[in-house]
Amino acid sequence: MRGLLASSIGVTCAAALALPLTPPANAATARPAPAAEAAPTGTTRAAGPDTPTAYRLPDRPDSSAVPDSAVPDLPDLPGSTQSLPLTALTGSRTLGGAVAEQGLTRRDVRRFSLLGVVWDDPAAELHGRVQVRTRPSGTGAWSGWQDVETHNADHGADPGTPESVSGRVRGATAPLWVGDSDGVEIRVHPDTELRTEETARGPRTSSTISPLPTGLRLELVDPGSAPPEHAPAGPPHSRALTTGSRPADAPEAAGAAEAPAGAEAADGAEPVAMNAKPAAMTTEATAASAANAQLAPLGATEIPSLDRRGTERELLALRGQELTAAQRVKPYIGPRPSIVTRRGWGADENLRERAFAYTTTVKAAFVHHTASGNSYKCSQAPSVIRGIYRYHVKSMGWRDIGYNFLVDKCGKIYEGRAGGVAKPVMGAHTLGFNTNSMGIAVLGTFTSAKPNTATVNAIARLTAWKLGLFGANPKGTTYLKSGGGNLYGKGKNVRLNVISGHRDGFATECPGKQLYGKLGSARSTAARYQGR
Repeated sequence: MRGLLASSIGVTCAAALALPLTPPANAATARPAPAAEAAPTGTTRAAGPDTPTAYRLPDRPDSSAVPDSAVPDLPDLPGSTQSLPLTALTGSRTLGGAVAEQGLTRRDVRRFSLLGVVWDDPAAELHGRVQVRTRPSGTGAWSGWQDVETHNADHGADPGTPESVSGRVRGATAPLWVGDSDGVEIRVHPDTELRTEETARGPRTSSTISPLPTGLRLELVDPGSAPPEHAPAGPPHSRALTTGSRPADAPEAAGAAEAPAGAEAADGAEPVAMNAKPAAMTTEATAASAANAQLAPLGATEIPSLDRRGTERELLALRGQELTAAQRVKPYIGPRPSIVTRRGWGADENLRERAFAYTTTVKAAFVHHTASGNSYKCSQAPSVIRGIYRYHVKSMGWRDIGYNFLVDKCGKIYEGRAGGVAKPVMGAHTLGFNTNSMGIAVLGTFTSAKPNTATVNAIARLTAWKLGLFGANPKGTTYLKSGGGNLYGKGKNVRLNVISGHRDGFATECPGKQLYGKLGSARSTAARYQGR
């Protein structure tokens, strides 16, 4: 997907705002972990426009509930990042002192599956075209040139928040999933502007090359494999339904699935055994899992779905004191869908900041696409998510993965940013509107490819439940205060659909024309799930 110049409002979605990291001395080695892992202790306040509270949960559950012996330290999970500085390509011309093209010639590298380009200044934009070729591992054959989405600054923490001013954020392209590869070639060609001016001898046309951002680096991400200790725990209490079953009282979706190229049947996803014994967990993994303690046991890899009655009982248990008398009698909430936890997709909890940041409530859901391509199989979705997570944190300098939830093309839902799926976790998904909202990213690119019915229904099921926890009507509208962006100035109250596309809050192509066109269907289906 080609981006437009900075003067244009056309940008796309995937994740931006980056943290300036010191380039490694050896370009072939992984960049050191950012200082985010040494988060300060204590309670802090977020600087969002609605002054939400961002506080730090305990590093682990109370010791009286979880003894030290239950959470021994484990080695870091697999995964790595190679950071390669780009240089002027041989034969690259210059205009006005600006290098016309940077990149890397074909070369062997350690195996990776996802890539992106980062640069020093998060406020700088890359006006140009980024193309890559890769070599699938062990084949010797090279792919054709693929475009990397360059306009990515529409994601990220809101301006002025601790995450955005940490000093670690870097500018970045969207990540691109290329599959298991061991060779790479890249070229970055800046845009050329033609200017015509009148002179005494008549019109004169000159060419000017848009300067590329400084510190361009190619990030090659190996997401690693989910280790064997990520075995699922048993179902929470006695409320679990069969994994993947349709919740009772949920409306049937209209229309047959229209799978995009490369889509698999739902049974192509990684199998989940519901009765395996949870293995030992690190302190950070224990804290992330404990944030869902009211929904699933410690160490669970999946939060199972609930029927309507069970969901309504759970709503009373979670938020009963905040409900009105009418809401107690007739709660509008969709049955809880099954959700793969961070432990389920293999998150290395040592990468993220230890603090969990929260906003006040959830008034709206913003739908995104990751712009990372559609070539993945559903069984690879956990690897894609691990790659995006590592790219957001290690390469771009964010505190955690930016999205609150992710959905694959088989309709499976995954927990995103840590802090608890039923809680108002502050994300970094919609620049200017992260306060009192949540972000849902569909894995893939939907500019021309159509999302299938399973994906759209997953968005509807998730929003019917999560918005229902906070009393929001999926077919309604709400007001959010802008934290600053290219559509709405900081402090402006903006009326938005409760289920909005990223482009509704920021001038961007995200979530792609085809996915955006399905949001009306998602709103109607989510409202039916809620019983409206």
